[in-house]
Amino acid sequence: MKTNATYFVNDEKAPLRYGEINLINPERKRLRGEAAKPGVEAIPVFCGFCGTDLELMRMGARKELFPKFPAGQERLINGHEGVVWVPGENRFAIVLIRGGDSYDPTRFTEDETYFEYGCDGADGLFADKNYFNPDMLLRLPEKYAGITKLPLSLAKRLVFSDPYACAIFQHERMCDIGEAQNFRVVLAREKCGEQRAREIAKNETFKNTVIYGLGTTGLFIGDQIRRNHPDAKILFVARSSGESDKVRFVKENLNADYLCVFGLDEPQIAAKIKEYFGGAASVFVGTSGNEVEHRIAFEQGVLGCNGIYDSFSLGPHITFDTMPFGFKNHVILSSINFTQKHMEEAIGILSESRFDELTELIGKAEFIADPMDAYINKIYCKGAPLKTAVIWNSEYIDEVK
Repeated sequence: MKTNATYFVNDEKAPLRYGEINLINPERKRLRGEAAKPGVEAIPVFCGFCGTDLELMRMGARKELFPKFPAGQERLINGHEGVVWVPGENRFAIVLIRGGDSYDPTRFTEDETYFEYGCDGADGLFADKNYFNPDMLLRLPEKYAGITKLPLSLAKRLVFSDPYACAIFQHERMCDIGEAQNFRVVLAREKCGEQRAREIAKNETFKNTVIYGLGTTGLFIGDQIRRNHPDAKILFVARSSGESDKVRFVKENLNADYLCVFGLDEPQIAAKIKEYFGGAASVFVGTSGNEVEHRIAFEQGVLGCNGIYDSFSLGPHITFDTMPFGFKNHVILSSINFTQKHMEEAIGILSESRFDELTELIGKAEFIADPMDAYINKIYCKGAPLKTAVIWNSEYIDEVK
């Protein structure tokens, strides 16, 4: 079957294109032990843009995308955030992006495989129609059962399902590691039982939290920490103006503080962070994509003893001096994934949130006229919105609500 879509190819000058292509529908597994199933037809309705798409476009210009193409193809339909309509079931759905021949898609082992719709080995959402594993079409909350038009405000919230699910996973992993890392210290300090020591250690992991970067991933990780640890001190650190909409949103909705580091050198940044906490950070989350993150945490001593460094940036290299690293008992965590459980929890949280305030639209006609120009000069340019999305099929959107 043919459809119109945006798609990546290996081409130095035009790695992202829009036009007619042939769809494929191979059988895919959601998890190891399940039967592989052909996809069912779905119609993308509302699609969000992710920094991963921009990086894939750059990879295409460097002719590095071959491992990302679906088997037997020389192109990849992009897009992994959004809402689709499933004609065969008369309902809207969020596509669970990650699946494969693995027991746990967050931490597959060497003999396991995975795919990601729109990112790696499987075509994504920026198409007039496509096929998705029927077990990976997640339902909206029960209150929206039976609707045939999706309220625009709800679409703007649900477009964050993928990154928010990542944030839930990050919080879960930091809890796991923080508890294991420090419960024996708490056990000795508090003279309590092991279970109580583990509970205290888990919560104290987030006592002084630095989130370096103010994109969606950092914002959602901060939201997860605030929801689960009401007494945590959370400081976002970035270059954005303190008067920006996203800073206002963080202060109003996450009860967090903000440090603008524009014009400051690294020692000054570190000094201001330590001054805010009255000491060192217990956890340092790097989301800015800049190598300054690890230098602030390790070289400038912002991350305290027994602390966790959660690397959520793609690209930067992390280095550290092994002597203080070892004696300070630091842990580095880096894993960018989520499971169906995380995605379903994210859908529920987002549907009742105010995150639609952070999403702005680009017209579909404007986007498909020159997708590369849209990415470079509108969606990811300086001063671009925190999140950009597009109404891909207006027939299924209620723009009034």
